Parts: sequence; structure tokens; C-alpha cells
Amino acid sequence: MSKTNPHFIIVAGEASGDMHAAHLVRAIKERCPQASFSGLGGPQMAAEGVDLLTDLTRWAVVGFVEVLKHYQKFKKIFYLLLAHVKDTRPDAVILVDYPGFNLRLAPEIKKLGIRVIYYISPQVWAWKEKRVETIRDHTDRLLVLFPFEKGFYARHHIDVTLVGHPLVDIVKTQEEPRDYLRDHGIPEGKTVIGLLPGSRLNEINNLLPAMLEAGHEIRAKTLSPVQFLLFKAPTIPLDLLEQHIRKQGLPVRILETNIYDGIQSCALCLVASGTATLETAILNTPMVIIYKTTFLTWLLAKLFIKIPCIGLVNIVAGKKIVPECVQQEANARTIAQEAMKILSDSEKRIHMKKELSRVKELLGDPGASGRAAEEVLRVVQDTAAR
Repeated sequence: MSKTNPHFIIVAGEASGDMHAAHLVRAIKERCPQASFSGLGGPQMAAEGVDLLTDLTRWAVVGFVEVLKHYQKFKKIFYLLLAHVKDTRPDAVILVDYPGFNLRLAPEIKKLGIRVIYYISPQVWAWKEKRVETIRDHTDRLLVLFPFEKGFYARHHIDVTLVGHPLVDIVKTQEEPRDYLRDHGIPEGKTVIGLLPGSRLNEINNLLPAMLEAGHEIRAKTLSPVQFLLFKAPTIPLDLLEQHIRKQGLPVRILETNIYDGIQSCALCLVASGTATLETAILNTPMVIIYKTTFLTWLLAKLFIKIPCIGLVNIVAGKKIVPECVQQEANARTIAQEAMKILSDSEKRIHMKKELSRVKELLGDPGASGRAAEEVLRVVQDTAAR
């Protein structure tokens, strides 16, 4: 294929990766309209014109035990993608996060003599640091989002490009909180609390019941009336959320559109650990981070994880600025206690908002997807020049 009409295979396996990959594809096409794409991803990538072999986001799970349950499915998809790489001989393969799959894929692609670009570094700085060797030996370009990642890889003698975080461009609001609440029929004076239980099915089942139970306790302890808003991820079936809500009996409104306006309008959010914590931070909304997985997965993770916090917002800040309710502490009582500490203390809320503003600054300047696109195209140009 001519380098003036490059073809890229791109692989993303979760809702957040699908979103970031879609923005990268759009940015590449803006700079190179002749570029074409195929690979694995989700609905946002498909909407940008990526020819998907399968929707990998449908199988998004987290944890050792959870992955084992779907091992045969992942194995089949792995070899399907590898056969596609052999058949199409793309100009480069772009791997987006998703380390359990992509770090196994990278060496196989390199054996074929095809360029590998890794966009959004796996969290090797948090656990399984030996995976750095795979990145060093089997990728041609590593594009990272956080300043501390550049320092981490420099210590391992890997040259990386810091492009900044694409969420700085993505997370935008259209309405002021007062207008948003009015448009949704929420009276002034109500305490609005957002629930972001995650984008994976196992996150919903592990976290949402505790969030809803905590909602009952918060409602009982808050002087003003409380309105709960649940922000639905596109990967989650509506009926699953409704089933949990009916079981718990907490009055909750499910919202699927204008999510960022909704989060900005909340006094507090209960957030599943992950990308949503950064989105909430950018919107300067106080939060409590919640994480829970199977006991065996947690036990194994504790052997490898070497950082004191698991929430991305705390990792970027370099300290715990937001409370984390993790594993056994991800229960209704503890979640409600942490929430009430924030809701009942105006100085605590003000301080947290200042720290969240600092996190947003650390995510870099606007234009991250564009900078990443330029690096991707530079790899193709460098290859053509040889």
C-alpha cells in the first residue's frame, strides 16, 4: 500500500479506549484524509469509520479471575486479529491501552516486521513492572498521557513522547449547572449526587448495589432533599441498571446524554475507579472513588500493586486528594461516611476543588489527540523514507 494512503490496524478493548481511539482516528484523518482503519474496538471507533472485526468492548472485564472466564473468547479474537494483520500488512498497528491483550499481541506483530505504536501506556508503573521489557523490545513508538510516565520510562531507558491527556479536549459542558438542573426539573435546594458505577458489566454488579445502599444512608443523613442521578455508560444495558435500582428501592434517575453537564451539576459523585475519576476531576466535582473485585483477584493484585492509591486522580496528583473505598471498604456504611464528610464540610469541598483544578493542569494542554496523530503519521513517514 502506498504511504500516501496508509492503512492502520487499531486495537482498543474497553469503553475508554474506544473513546480515545476514536478521537485519534479522527485526528489522523484530519491530517491524512486518505488513511484507512480496521481492527478491534467499539461503537465510537465504528462511528469514525474503523472497519471492526468484532466489538471487543462487549467483553471488557477487569481482574484475573474474570479474564479466565472468557479466555477462549479472547484467544479466538486474538488469532482473528493476528490473521488480519498478516493478510493486510498495515503500515502500522496502533495498540490502545488494554495491556492483557495488547502486550501479548505486540511481539507477534513485530515478528511480522510491522511497526507497533502503543498509545496510552499500560500501567506498568503500578504493577508488573517487568512488562516494561515487552514495551521496550516490541514497540516502535510509545505515546504517554501523564508527565510522571515520561520520567518512569526514562529511568528504564525508553524514549517516549508525552502528548498529554485527550480528556482535556473531550470533557466539555454546554450548560451552566443551574440551567441543567432546571431543564431536568430538579428544584433549587436539592443536593444532587451522581452515580458513575462503571462501563463494564462486572463493575456494575460489584459496585452499584453498594452505591445504592449508601444512597439510602446519605439520604437519611442529609438535611436537604437529595436527587440521585445515575450516568449510564453506552456499554451497559439499561435494563441491568433498572434491575439494580428496583431491588434497592432508591429513587434514581438514569441519564444517557449530556453526561458531562450532569456531573458538573452534582454536589458530589460516587465514581468507579478508572477514567471516570479524571473526567469528574476535570469538571471540578468532588467525589468518592469506589473499587471492588473478586476476592481472589484482589488478593493476587495486592501481591503486585506497588502504589499507595488506585484512583487515577490521586495517582496524577501524587497524593490522596479524594477518598478511596476499596474492596472491603467498598460498603454502604463506609461510602456514606466518606460522602457525608465532604457534603457536610464546605472547607473540605473547597480544598478538594482546588486540588482537582491542579490535576486538570497536570493533564496538559489541549490538542493531545492531534499531537498523537502527528506522531503516528511520523512513524509511517520515517518508515517510507528508509
